[in-house]
Amino acid sequence: MITLNKKIKKQGPETTNGVTSEAGKRISIRDKLLIKEVQEMNENLPTTCSVDFEDPNVLNEFILTVEPDEGYWESGKFKFSVFVTEDYNMAPPKVKCLTRLWHPNINVDGDICLSLLRQTSIDEHGWAPTRRLKDVVWGLNSLFTDLLNFDDPLNLEAAEMYKKDKVEFQGKVQEYISVNKGKR
Repeated sequence: MITLNKKIKKQGPETTNGVTSEAGKRISIRDKLLIKEVQEMNENLPTTCSVDFEDPNVLNEFILTVEPDEGYWESGKFKFSVFVTEDYNMAPPKVKCLTRLWHPNINVDGDICLSLLRQTSIDEHGWAPTRRLKDVVWGLNSLFTDLLNFDDPLNLEAAEMYKKDKVEFQGKVQEYISVNKGKR
């Protein structure tokens, strides 16, 4: 992460025949924001989360791992792919759940129902340019605790099972956790 910051400092304008040019060397607004935000995100990670950058020079793609320490998904390990598009911070990052799980707000395709990941939201909690990556991390982490929503589900079957039989729901959640542990 620091390497990108050093890279920006090293990249100065190019001089050719006395003319200064920055062609091909411009750092996007997104990348400038990410340098600060990734550091802030890492400093404020919940204890149940970790972040992994495949390439430390590419700050716009990372894997977030959430390991809940309470609730239905306790002892599970859930991975999310986070991709920050060029139009960040005017648009939210693209997030996909990579781990199959039984959850009312995450479907089997890995799509996530979380207001702050929506460009517009009817509950007024959607994305805003004032939001940061740390908000995304805390939001995803909270899907396993206080942001869990059975009344506005993405996975209708999971929500209906919870409402009918919480014991069966818990069993299904644990079944998915067990299968995922076998894949590690």
